[in-house]
Amino acid sequence: MNRRLYFLAPDPEHARRIVGDLETAGVRHNDIHALANNDTLVRDLPRTTRAQQQDVGLYLERRLWGLNLIAFVIALAALITLLIKGLTGWAVIPLAVVISTFVVGLLFTRVPNAHVHEFKEALRHGEILLMVDISRSRVAEIEDLVHHRHPEAVIGGVGWVSKTLHV
Repeated sequence: MNRRLYFLAPDPEHARRIVGDLETAGVRHNDIHALANNDTLVRDLPRTTRAQQQDVGLYLERRLWGLNLIAFVIALAALITLLIKGLTGWAVIPLAVVISTFVVGLLFTRVPNAHVHEFKEALRHGEILLMVDISRSRVAEIEDLVHHRHPEAVIGGVGWVSKTLHV
């Protein structure tokens, strides 16, 4: 799973310079996405898809988290019921589900989760949101590049991205 870095540029000119430096650093044009409240501000910058604008990743995260929680509760209830009835042999199955959903929940909370909706206020004020999709191994390098070459840009966080799921 790759990472999505979020940067806020104060205006289109700064955003264009950041995009140029990212491309020079080897980030593909298709892996950079610019979002603004006014489409004319980003007309010559890499565009976002509808899924990126609507933050489908946030929707997916919430649904998966909810399903994991429901599976945990049902398995826990089944485990308790089987133990009360003395059917300890059958308790292995819900115990395995309880443990696996607990572990998945722990791993889930460790995945970075910045989202587009967190930048709505900045977008309303005319700033440009740049989303940069890169491998996990390049996060520090790209953040450092933007921080040092473009101090006017605000590093807004890190999220996850899946090319397979188109989010």
